[in-house]
Amino acid sequence: MTNLADFIARLPKAELHVHHVGSASPRIVSELAERHPGTVPSDPDEMRRFFEFRDFAHFIEVYLAVVGLIRTPEDVRYLTHEIGREMATGQGLRYAELTCTPYTSVRPDAADLGMPIEAYTEAIEDARVSVERDFGLVLRWIYDIPGEAGLPSADATLSYALDHRTDALVGFGLGGPEIGVPRPQFQPHFDAARAAGLHSVPHAGETTGPETVWDALRLLGAERIGHGTSSAQDPALLAHLAETGVALEVCPSSNVATRAVTRLEEHPIRAFRDAGVTITVNSDDPPMFNTTLCREYEIAADLLGLDEAGVADLARNAVRASFAEDAVKDRILGEIDEYVASAAGSDR
Repeated sequence: MTNLADFIARLPKAELHVHHVGSASPRIVSELAERHPGTVPSDPDEMRRFFEFRDFAHFIEVYLAVVGLIRTPEDVRYLTHEIGREMATGQGLRYAELTCTPYTSVRPDAADLGMPIEAYTEAIEDARVSVERDFGLVLRWIYDIPGEAGLPSADATLSYALDHRTDALVGFGLGGPEIGVPRPQFQPHFDAARAAGLHSVPHAGETTGPETVWDALRLLGAERIGHGTSSAQDPALLAHLAETGVALEVCPSSNVATRAVTRLEEHPIRAFRDAGVTITVNSDDPPMFNTTLCREYEIAADLLGLDEAGVADLARNAVRASFAEDAVKDRILGEIDEYVASAAGSDR
């Protein structure tokens, strides 16, 4: 198998940094926009222009407009099931940790929203079970504080995570803008989540400097870092990440689309690799950034100069850095090994 893109397409994979609503493809968004007309265009050409981001703040504005289409438990169930279908049938995914932000769908003060957390949880769980049954894709949840909504959102998200927890909930995160949203204020929430056995996976260092990553590590107990792009500016931080094995969830196209990185050629992924930091490759909000997980692997392979063996190692990194059960990890790692061996045999 000499075509690296073909190799990547069929390579069994896990994804660790991918947002629930942000994974809605144009097909899914169009269906939701037809159900709830008025804020998001349903025409494909108009939608393409709608998703042309000026900067990170504009991305958040557009993202929240799509969030506003998720108004009923049936919307949540449809979104989740169709995301799972597309992940499993188009990207070779075997396991994904979907970052969900229930606060934006559950909070009672938002117009046309306010479904009970019980209904939200039932909807994503119904979809998760059917996705695993129908497509063989294992889904797990990370509940994410929308940082721009402040401490009330953190209080609510913690309550959703602890008081309405399912076995599929594995992590506690923090997303949204970093500028003007200091990480230390969320320390009590992460302390409580970690005490309850949830893993800490905040975004940090995407649009701010390395001190935000340090805060995530020291104050929030981060076990992986979402993006961590600015970590490359601090050699001591890179050394710490390498020594402790804290993985970075790297999303190259996302970083360029939101202007966190000027262009792909300037992405710090090479600096991460050269410093010995564990790298996982992810798509973040793939349809919004006109990418796929396979495309992100192709970009990483190009930037890092990887062959098939190197790409397979990236896939193994994601599995090992995941919060999957050991049996799931072992199964997917075995599938990767079998796939690599069969690909090598077909090249001879």
